[in-house]
Amino acid sequence: MAERTKPPFRADHVGSLLRPPALLEARGAAAAGRIDSEDLRAAEDDAIRDAVRMQEEIGLRAVTDGEYRRTSWHMDFIYGLDGIATADDKVKVSFHNEQGDLEFTAAALHVNGRIGVSETVFGDAFSFLRDCVEGAVPKLTIPSPSMVHWRGGRAAVDEGVYPELDGFWADLTAAYREEVRRLGELGCTYLQLDDTSLAYLNDPAQQRHVTEIGGDPEGQHVEYIRHINEALAGRPESMSVTTHMCRGNFRSSWVAEGGYDHVAEALFNELDVDGYFMEWDDERSGGFEPLRFVPAGSKQVVLGLVTTKKGALESKDELKRRVEEAARYVSLDQLCLSPQCGFSSTVDGNALTQDEQVAKLRLVVETAEEIWG
Repeated sequence: MAERTKPPFRADHVGSLLRPPALLEARGAAAAGRIDSEDLRAAEDDAIRDAVRMQEEIGLRAVTDGEYRRTSWHMDFIYGLDGIATADDKVKVSFHNEQGDLEFTAAALHVNGRIGVSETVFGDAFSFLRDCVEGAVPKLTIPSPSMVHWRGGRAAVDEGVYPELDGFWADLTAAYREEVRRLGELGCTYLQLDDTSLAYLNDPAQQRHVTEIGGDPEGQHVEYIRHINEALAGRPESMSVTTHMCRGNFRSSWVAEGGYDHVAEALFNELDVDGYFMEWDDERSGGFEPLRFVPAGSKQVVLGLVTTKKGALESKDELKRRVEEAARYVSLDQLCLSPQCGFSSTVDGNALTQDEQVAKLRLVVETAEEIWG
């Protein structure tokens, strides 16, 4: 089986890592005013250096900074764009787990000015990561442009700034193109756009949400795919781009359910990315049948078979069996393996230990080596 020399790799991971206790303590101290921003930055730097060493020692060929400088996987980036601010109202999202439901509440976003990118969002964070790695590829994760629209829709965009949504999308995708160009200049060769909407849209309950925000539940994914392609137009030739889709990941809980059937054909044939990180860690994700739409060639599907929501370790035999099952629908050479999501999409983290996290990442590397060589 051919070795992969470009991302995504046979053994890969989504991005976020559990925040170590020392970093959580430093964040709490900063919030309470006991330490300043420089002290917090130093604590983040130390934690990121340790995380990079851990990933490289395990054998991962792509490493991230664990998203240690963020509070959440997407909002830190979105608020870094010009023209977007927090709103007075709150967004409430219901998450589910085996014990019941829990509610996540965050400030809503409001587009109150022309969208742009005065400063390269996460530019300093990527540069620090780039300079920390020794032999691996530094990977940066950012939310897709869809996430600026997904929660609030038309109502979140000031009509005085953007009377028509076409202008909103034109400025948003232009800002992303400029961001991608700058990241390329910084040496980013592995960029991942995280997009929950492309998984959520398979759930009838989430399709109703699209209707409520003024969208078309049947074709919203096609519109989002078109705008993602606009955002990536002209990206550096040296940059590999993937997208990650999940159904919610907060304190080991989830939001949506349903297979990828609704979005699969457009997703695999129209979205201009090199690889797809997709979760298939339990029955909520449906079967592998949608993989039949993956075109033969260079596009990769990274099977998220190892859950980040529980500490119990999966068996290699079961993982191999499931990879074989997926290979009934797409060539084995177009498959890779990873955890199903990040370990800590928000600063809170999922319900497993640091040791369990490391064991799962090591399991991915060892299993991939045994499957693909």
